[in-house]
Amino acid sequence: MEVILGIDNLIFISILTNKLPEGQREKARRIGIGLALIMRLALLGTIAIIVSLTQPVFSVLGKAFSWRDIILIAGGLFLLWKATKEIHHNVDASGGHEVDTGAVVIANFGSAIVQIILLDIVFSVDSIITAVGMTDEIVIMVIAVVVAVTVMLLAADPLANFIEANPTIVMLALAFLMMIGMTLIAEGFGVKVPKGYIYAAMAFSALVEGLNMLSRRAAVRKRAKAEGEPRMPVRR
Repeated sequence: MEVILGIDNLIFISILTNKLPEGQREKARRIGIGLALIMRLALLGTIAIIVSLTQPVFSVLGKAFSWRDIILIAGGLFLLWKATKEIHHNVDASGGHEVDTGAVVIANFGSAIVQIILLDIVFSVDSIITAVGMTDEIVIMVIAVVVAVTVMLLAADPLANFIEANPTIVMLALAFLMMIGMTLIAEGFGVKVPKGYIYAAMAFSALVEGLNMLSRRAAVRKRAKAEGEPRMPVRR
């Protein structure tokens, strides 16, 4: 379950770091995933506080909200804003490319790390609360967190490279982030959305996109083969 929950975190990190200069990407991924591990382990050391986050702190129109609800809603809104902004940049044909001066690179790197930290907090809280609901053994939770983050480290570069090499995957991943953002907001308002439905939809969409990619590659090979074949002389 920790590995599955880490997929959301990894997709966000991959999309965000791919916007950095190539020399900064791997470093940013490592820092982002390392911070995710530190936050999860730190939260495991404060189980009593984490459990208390589910206690209501105020109510609006008869609906009680806890700190967990507030964190999920804020994180969901942030994901929606970020995904919408990235989709706009991808479809805006008039958008120009920034000059990669030293100041811009530093600002972009710092901004990326701050955004990764914000989402790490949201996903870490959700991850640890889910773990607390499944077991009371701290050792099992720590092992699960370490294994999940290790998988994230191993998959980070291949996933980021795959997303960068396939532009249509970027749009699909951004759509996933919007769906995850809506799910976080719904859960913050007390609407429980089964994770299985979310990941089944993501898997089905990825399968369809995979078939589209195979179709496009087959069309390219067919076109290249047709262009490479010598034309038969025309008889008169």
